[in-house]
Amino acid sequence: MTKPFDGAISTYFTQHAPDDVRNAIRTAEKNQILDQNFPYSDRMKRREYESTLADLQVELVKVQSWAAETGARVVVVFEGRDAAGKGGTIKRFRENLNPRVAKVVALSKPSDTERSEWYFQRYIRHLPSAGEIVMFDRSWYNRGVVEKVFGFCTEKQRTVFFSQVNDFERMLVNDGITVVKLWLNVGRAEQLRRFLDREGDRLKQWKLSGIDVKGLSKWDDYTAAISETLDKSSSDHAPWHVIRTDDKRRARIAAIRTVLSKLPYPQKSSNIATLPDPEITGGPELLSADNG
Repeated sequence: MTKPFDGAISTYFTQHAPDDVRNAIRTAEKNQILDQNFPYSDRMKRREYESTLADLQVELVKVQSWAAETGARVVVVFEGRDAAGKGGTIKRFRENLNPRVAKVVALSKPSDTERSEWYFQRYIRHLPSAGEIVMFDRSWYNRGVVEKVFGFCTEKQRTVFFSQVNDFERMLVNDGITVVKLWLNVGRAEQLRRFLDREGDRLKQWKLSGIDVKGLSKWDDYTAAISETLDKSSSDHAPWHVIRTDDKRRARIAAIRTVLSKLPYPQKSSNIATLPDPEITGGPELLSADNG
């Protein structure tokens, strides 16, 4: 089977990956969590996961009804390292919701016209109207991390971004939009294991990009950019919620619970819409657990 990018992921694994990362992947048993610092040694059991997820998705349907009835506007920002599980988490958020209400925005690289505009302008076009929930699959935070790591913006442009982003989000909140920012973080060995899985699966190969391949050797650059970005943009009005995603099942449940905890919808089930697992969810300080 032909592998994308001439098997660059496999080549990195066999020739360039740190020894501890390579050994963790090679010796891992099925369903084993690779990161020894992760608070759980194995994935959440499927039956428990599916039962909990189904209950939480009922809560999301309640949120949809509440938004439609009240005209609430909700923005959920999904950011994170490559292969941290953004797409899979978004899928579980919206799979039982009306796509006209719960919208996903995943913008491609800016056009020449967009590059000439105010940086936030193309994102503003997709903000929710009354009764809508908009989920950004990556967002304006590209400038803080990816553009920095790959040199797609100048230092001056990034400085301007940091000088404006908190005020930009404050304007959204002051106008009545609920903004929930999720940073999904994955350990280095688990990230590479997921990339290898994608490379070898013809149904998942489309998920890989040239940025993914080039980013493998830029772990430390990403770490520095992520830490700076979250430090400068986690505010009282729009804080970052970091979720460790080495176990995708626990992470998806934590992500949904984080969003539910921020919304005042009626008939909230207190035994279902609980606070997210504090073992894998927290503020920017939680980054150090995965970024070592």
